[in-house]
Amino acid sequence: MKVAEQLSVRDRLGAHMRDELGIDQAALSRPIQAAWTSAASFASFAMVPIGALLVAPSPFRVPAIAGLSLASLAALGALGGHLGGAPPGRASLRVAIGGALAMAVTATIGWILSILIAP
Repeated sequence: MKVAEQLSVRDRLGAHMRDELGIDQAALSRPIQAAWTSAASFASFAMVPIGALLVAPSPFRVPAIAGLSLASLAALGALGGHLGGAPPGRASLRVAIGGALAMAVTATIGWILSILIAP
């Protein structure tokens, strides 16, 4: 009992979190840091499709933009997984599939609107 009292003299909640629940304060997530890192990485990787637009010949622009966008999303997913301690392969696949679905939905909406609006 004396040990428990000595461990919790200064910070009872911290001692309970550390010793009883196994929660380490240094291992907690940092959402603000994650948000800024995500914003910076997505903004920098947004230059990849713009580069594809500028470099690819006209008939290959859409496939080049889509392919390079998916590749950069997969790279970002792997990087995020690695930095977050998750398996990079699974993280990469999850982000790439999500990006492909988002591109498909956007392309479908654009196709539908062009049919409805075009004379």
